[in-house]
Parts: sequence; C-alpha cells; structure tokens
Amino acid sequence: MRELSLHILDLAQNSIEAGAHNLQIDIDENENGYFTFAITDDGRGMTEEMVKQVRDPFVTTRLTRKVGMGIPFMDMVTAQCGGYFDIKSKPREGTTVKAAFKADNIDRPPLGDIAGSIAVLLAGAPGLNLVFTYKTPGGEFVFDTQEIRAVLGADTDFAHPEVYQWTEDYLRQQLKALRAGQEE
Repeated sequence: MRELSLHILDLAQNSIEAGAHNLQIDIDENENGYFTFAITDDGRGMTEEMVKQVRDPFVTTRLTRKVGMGIPFMDMVTAQCGGYFDIKSKPREGTTVKAAFKADNIDRPPLGDIAGSIAVLLAGAPGLNLVFTYKTPGGEFVFDTQEIRAVLGADTDFAHPEVYQWTEDYLRQQLKALRAGQEE
C-alpha cells in the first residue's frame, strides 16, 4: 500500500474485526512538526504480551492467513520517516494506534484518498459509530456518524448508493475547504 489512507482503512478494519462499535480516526497535518494519525476503538483490546508481539509479521489473530503485515509495515515506515508508531491497548477496553511521520520527510507516503477510504469503511460496517477528525494549521473538520444519523435517521445505511456518494462527496468538499483555508 502506497497511500496512508489505505493503511488507515486496514487498521480500522482490524478494529471492526476486534468487535469495535465506536471508532475515532484523527489526522493531524502538523502536530509539533509531525504528520500523525491515530485510530482509537472500543474493541476487545490486547494483552501487554500481544501488544509486544503484534509488530512481528508472523504474529496475527486472523484465521484467514498466517501473516499480518499492516502493523509491522507501519512501524517500519514511521521509523524510516523519522517518526514513531505506538500501540496502547487493554483487554475488553480497546486499542489506540498512533503513527507519526516527520512532516517534512521526503519518504513519507502521501495520504491518498482519505474521503474514499472513510466512505468504504462506513459502507462495510453499517452499525459503526465513527468520529473522523482532520486537523490542519488552519483549522479542523469533524465528521460524526451519530450527527448524520440524527438528521437522516437512526437506521441510515452508509452502503446505500445515494448515502455512500453523499458521504464521499461531503468529505471531499470539507477537506478541500479546510486545505484552502490554510493557504490563505
């Protein structure tokens, strides 16, 4: 995966597979000189032992394959970009993963299509409560599925073609406006 948005999608999918009902995705373009993203969930969580082992690509809880490359790859890429990768987790409470890259590092992968990744995530997890926050030096944007459901109805289906398209378009417009605001 060459774009961070796909890694974010992969890590968020791990949260869903761990039983998360609530997910927070935070992206910050300039956190003290770092480009960061963090994913916090209320899934099953991991023991301290598993947190230590999960950076090994041959340690995975998935039954469909014997390797897990998402976390080890993120750990490697952040280190190569002068950053860090951190995991905090407690059984039955959830997990937070945070990746930080030196903001000006030439090797930092591009963010890619985060609007598309968020729309796909929601389409694939109908009951998920997601709060997505994007911060730039010029401001921030927050997308909260509970606020959307309050307007459209509690049974809003983010996989429905019209809702899916609206979600993706809305995210793109808001992120474009946020970036335009920082150029002024």
